[in-house]
Amino acid sequence: MAIWLLARSRTIIQRLPKMMPCFGVLYHSSSSFHYSASPSSSFLMSHGPRRLTSGTTPFFFFFSRPESTKAHTQLEQLYTSEDDDDQAIDFPGGKVAYTCEMRFISESAEKRVPCYRVLDDNGELVSHSNHVQVSKEMGVKMYTNMVTLQIMDSVFYELQRQGRISFYVTSMGEEAVNIASAAALSAHDVILPQYREPGVLLWRGFTLEDFANQLMGNKADFGKGRQMPIHYGSNSLNYFTVSSPIATQLPQAAGVAYSLKMDAKNACAVTYFGDGSTSEGDFHAALNFAAVMEAPVIFFCRNNGWAISTPVQEQFRSDGIVVKGQGYGIRGIRVDGNDALAVYSAVHTAREMAITESRPILIEALTYRAGHHSTSDDSTKYRPIHEIEYWKMTRNPVNRFKKWVEKNGWWEDKDEVELRSSVKKQLLEAIRVAEKTEKPSVEEIFNDVYDQLPSNLEEQERLLRQAIHNHPEDYPSDVPSRRHFPPISVPEEYAEDIFSVSSNCSPSANGWRERDSY
Repeated sequence: MAIWLLARSRTIIQRLPKMMPCFGVLYHSSSSFHYSASPSSSFLMSHGPRRLTSGTTPFFFFFSRPESTKAHTQLEQLYTSEDDDDQAIDFPGGKVAYTCEMRFISESAEKRVPCYRVLDDNGELVSHSNHVQVSKEMGVKMYTNMVTLQIMDSVFYELQRQGRISFYVTSMGEEAVNIASAAALSAHDVILPQYREPGVLLWRGFTLEDFANQLMGNKADFGKGRQMPIHYGSNSLNYFTVSSPIATQLPQAAGVAYSLKMDAKNACAVTYFGDGSTSEGDFHAALNFAAVMEAPVIFFCRNNGWAISTPVQEQFRSDGIVVKGQGYGIRGIRVDGNDALAVYSAVHTAREMAITESRPILIEALTYRAGHHSTSDDSTKYRPIHEIEYWKMTRNPVNRFKKWVEKNGWWEDKDEVELRSSVKKQLLEAIRVAEKTEKPSVEEIFNDVYDQLPSNLEEQERLLRQAIHNHPEDYPSDVPSRRHFPPISVPEEYAEDIFSVSSNCSPSANGWRERDSY
C-alpha cells in the first residue's frame, strides 16, 4: 500500500505543471511578498514572469484563482491513468487533460490579491521593499509636478465656480497615479488617456499656458476651441486627445500598440481608465485583442472606488480589476495608487516587460477620487464626508511623497514656499493672458476635415453667419469672422426656428457657457 501511495504521489507531482501551469506559493508579509515556484521551478521560469526576485523591481505574477473549500478537496484525484495521450484531448490551442471528477472553478478567491507598495502612510520605506531606485533629480521633479497639478486643480476649479470656464475635472487624490506613471515612461510611448490624467501631459511638457488656452478655447488652443474643456491633446507629446465616452480609448490603444510592434518601435502604448470602464464591452475586447496579438500595451486602471456615484460593490463581483487580466492571458499587478514610488516601480517594470516580451500588462492602482467627479457633481450626496476627509488627509499621496523626499534631504520648507508661490503666480498670469486671447474664427468650425469644403458645409457656414448677423446678442462678441459669403435670404420664421438660442445655454463674455448640462 505504501509503495502504491508513493507511486501515485510521484505521478501527481510530475503532472502538476500541466494541471496548474502557474502553481506556486505567494508568501506575503506586511511589507513584501515573494513567490516560491512549486513543484517545477524550471517550468515556471520558462512560462511565468521573467522577474521573480529582482532587488530593484516589483514582483509581477500570474493570478491563479483558488478553488472553494469543496472544489479544493477535489484537487487530489484529477488523473486516473499513467498515459498522458490517452487522458488528454488534443484541442486547438493545446492539449487539455481529462479528469473523472466533476469539478467547478471557484467564483472567487479566498484571499484578495495583495497590493504592492513601497512607502507607508508616513513616507517611510517598508521593510524589504523591492522598487526601482529614484534619483534626487527625478524625485524632486516628481514632487514639484505633483504640487503643480494640485495647484492647477485648485485654481481652475475656482475659475469654473466664478463662471470664467464652463467645466472642469480635478485629479485630487490621484496625483501620484498621474505623475509617477508618467515619470516611468518614455516620451516615445503613446498615451491614450481617459480624462483624469492631465498630470501625464504636464510631465511631458504641456505648459500652464497650454492648459489655460485649452480651457478658454481661444485661438492658441491646439484644438482650435472645438473641444469641451479638459479635452486636452498634443500630437508632439504623443498624447491622444481626450474623449469623454467611456472606454473607447482601450481598443484603440491595443491597435496603436500593435502598430508600434509592427514598426519595431522601442515604445509601447499606455491607456488609462477608471473602474467603471471595465463594465464596458470595449474593455474586454481590448484585453482580448491585445493578448492574442501580443501587443505591447499597458492597461492602467485607476480604481478610485467610484464610477461617478456608483461604488465598486455595485460595479462588479470580482476581486477588483487585476484578476480580470488572467481570463485573457494577461499579466497583472495591483499597486497602491497613492504611493508614488510603488506606481513608478510598477509602471517602469511593466513597460520593460511590454516592450521586450511583446505582451500587454494590466495594472490596477488602488486610489481614491478625493474631489467631486466634476464641477457638475456633488459627491457628498452619495458618499460620507468622513470617508472623503480620511483619504484627503491620512492617505494623501502628495503629503506621503513629500515626507519621503524630505527624509532624503532633498526638500525643505523654504523650497515648498517658493514652489507654491511661483506656480500660482505663473498660473494666474497664464489665465490672464488666455482670457484676453482672441477666439478662433467662425470658419474654424468647418476646417480641417475636408481639403476642399463641400457645398453642404459651405451652406451651413452661410446659415451660421446669417444667424450671427441677425441675432448678434445671442453670440459671443469676441469670435472673429474672416471668411465672407454673400448674404442669403432666409424666411424669418425659419430663421427663428433654426437659430433661436437653446434655453439650456447662455452667452458669456468668454463664449458659450452651459447651465449644468454636463
